[in-house]
Amino acid sequence: MLSSNNLSFTYPSGEALKFPDLDCAAGETRLLLGKSGSGKTTMLQLLAGLRQPASGEVIIKGQRLSQLSGTALDHFRGQNVGMIFQTAHFLRALTVRENLAMAQQLAGKPTDRSRIDGLLEQLDLGGKGNALPGQLSVGQQQRAAIARAIVNQPAVIFADEPTSALDDDNTQQVIKLLQSQAAAVNATLLIVTHDNRLTGIIPQQTHL
Repeated sequence: MLSSNNLSFTYPSGEALKFPDLDCAAGETRLLLGKSGSGKTTMLQLLAGLRQPASGEVIIKGQRLSQLSGTALDHFRGQNVGMIFQTAHFLRALTVRENLAMAQQLAGKPTDRSRIDGLLEQLDLGGKGNALPGQLSVGQQQRAAIARAIVNQPAVIFADEPTSALDDDNTQQVIKLLQSQAAAVNATLLIVTHDNRLTGIIPQQTHL
């Protein structure tokens, strides 16, 4: 479902990084571990098609990302990739429900109100659909970000440092929530982190 080989990236400063190969099956959860500054976020951006590699290839759901560009790449990413960041990035002027609808529209899909409301109910946000993101607690924003990431039933979900600011109990809860929601759509879940607490939870690991 998600694979990469011979990936490398060169920064404008001239610094070059080479990344380990990945081969992740549908429904698999994988950790991508590394210290701060090791290039974890850069690798995630390469895998998501947000940066172009200096060399190598990324394949998602049988599609080589190098064969896509511009609008076609944006469209493919919108339909097949879900992104969860450490800090949720919402359109603040739109309600939670409208933010999820926007994710569907950007992927070229019609607004599916029942899908949106069903996800919000599953994630204990049933009464928050008409709220603005700024009216949610940090935990509620995180759950809303998960809903947005999976609303289009993506093939791959990328989570960038989702637990770094959480205590042990909330870390366990967030990981279980991510895994259950990924399993619901049979998505590959790749968690990019330097949080070593997760190594005792998720056995499939790749180290930078």
